[in-house]
This record gives sequence, C-alpha cells and structure tokens, in this order.
Amino acid sequence: MLVHGDNLTQKENHTEKYIDKEAKKFLKEIRVEYSKWNKANVKLKGPFANSSEKDMDIIQQRVQLFADYKEFIDQQKYAEKFDSRSNLHSSVLEEFIFYVFRDLVFEFSKSAILGKAHTFKDIFFNSSSYKEMVTKPNAKVEKKDHDFIIGVNIQTKMNCEGNKDVEEHSWQIPAVAIECKTYLDKTMLEGSSTAAEQLKHRNPNAIYIVVAEWLKLTEQVNLKKFKVDQIYILRKQKNTDREYRYAATYKKNPIYVDVVQHLFDTVRTHLTTDWEGGIGFGLQKGYLL
Repeated sequence: MLVHGDNLTQKENHTEKYIDKEAKKFLKEIRVEYSKWNKANVKLKGPFANSSEKDMDIIQQRVQLFADYKEFIDQQKYAEKFDSRSNLHSSVLEEFIFYVFRDLVFEFSKSAILGKAHTFKDIFFNSSSYKEMVTKPNAKVEKKDHDFIIGVNIQTKMNCEGNKDVEEHSWQIPAVAIECKTYLDKTMLEGSSTAAEQLKHRNPNAIYIVVAEWLKLTEQVNLKKFKVDQIYILRKQKNTDREYRYAATYKKNPIYVDVVQHLFDTVRTHLTTDWEGGIGFGLQKGYLL
C-alpha cells in the first residue's frame, strides 16, 4: 500500500543498482524526508465516510504535506539520478492518493483493497477435451494492472457438478480505479479510456478516474468520447518537459486543494450512495438509464 516507501526500500536494498556513493547519499536524504511525510500522514486522521466541517482542513493539510515532499524529491539532482523508469518520483502521487482515502475506505472494512492491484478483467474456460471438461472447470482468469484501486478481494471455488476436483481463484474487484500520471497526454488518455470501458463491461458499478499533475492535451482533443468518469489535473497547468522545469524563469503551479477536495468528494459520494439499478428498478420509473 505504501508504494513509494516500498520503491525507496527496493532501491536501498538493491545489490546491483544504486550502489554508488552518490546514490546511497541521495537515498539517505530522501529516506529522512519520506519518514517525516509518512509519519505526519499516519498521525493525521480523516476524512471519513460522514461529512465533517474538518474535512477541508484535513485535506488541506494532506495536500501541503504532499506538496512539500514532492518539492523536495523533485529537485534536479534527484531527478537526474533516478530517471522516470525507476518510478521513484511517480510513485509519490500513488502514495498520496492512498493517504487521502485510507481512513474513508478502512471505515468500511480493514480488508478492503487500497492501492496497486491486478484486477479481474475477464474469464474463459479452456479444457483440452470434453473428457477433461466434465471433470474440472479449467478456468483462465485475465487480469489488468491498475495504479490504484478501492475494491475488494473475492475468493471463489469452482467445480463441475458431481466432481470434487475444486479450483480456487482470487479476484480483485474495483469499486474505484484511479490511474496516476505525472502528465497526461492523448496516448495515455486513450489507454485509460480503453481500460475504463473494459472494467465497466464486467463491473458496471465501478468508476474510473485519471489523476495527473500536468496536462499535455490540445484543444483539438474531444474529451466527451473517452470512457473515463473524470480527469483531475492537480496543478491546473499544461505540461513542460522536465529539463525546462528547472529553468529560473519557469513558474510551477502548486497542488490545488480544491481539485483534491473534488476528487475526494466524488469518490466518497460513489462509495456511500446506493448503486441501485437494473431493468426492474428502471422500469418502475419509466426510464432505464
């Protein structure tokens, strides 16, 4: 669940990479600041399922903690030492999302899934012959990696009638899927849209959200055609290539509290309201969708 902390630990314990003197020095510096960020977020409680006057203040504190740590780790020396393939910088956003929703989700269940997951995508049955088909299901489960989900782990058992040969499967089912990006471009959005559509074919009550720091889309992109439920750009700013972000003239927007507040409210509303639907329910009203 602490995906950024885990990433940092992997680098500290790596036996082939990040073993030079400079890398070890930088990792020690980052570990000190990460520990402060982690402890402050653990100590801070909320928001929860029931709306409170304290919610805005709590979110504001979490955003400030995130912004301060992100400003520290985004220093040029760290960005050049640990490139994008290391996921050190990108994983900060994923862990921030965890802190934002932790107390809300665990209020429902301590066993809820909160974080990276290999979610259920599809299932098919692939016996090698009819003789085998009547003895066991031979279920094959296709899974999809997600940056962050709020969901549940479903344990299943299958067997053919009259046969005791049981197959066990574990399915991670999202109620909310969140794709985390440093910046969002058209190719990434198309991929997210496809993933959202596939998710909702099997789990129609799920919502799919994209969260990014910066935006790399033009006005020629028609957002209405994409299947995601919402897109949040935390800095309300267009993307600038990383080398230009360290120029003296570059002005980087802050992480906006109102954007994070809207994200939290959207997810909380989804998790705390009924998902009543279906043909019978719609027929009572006279309109089905």
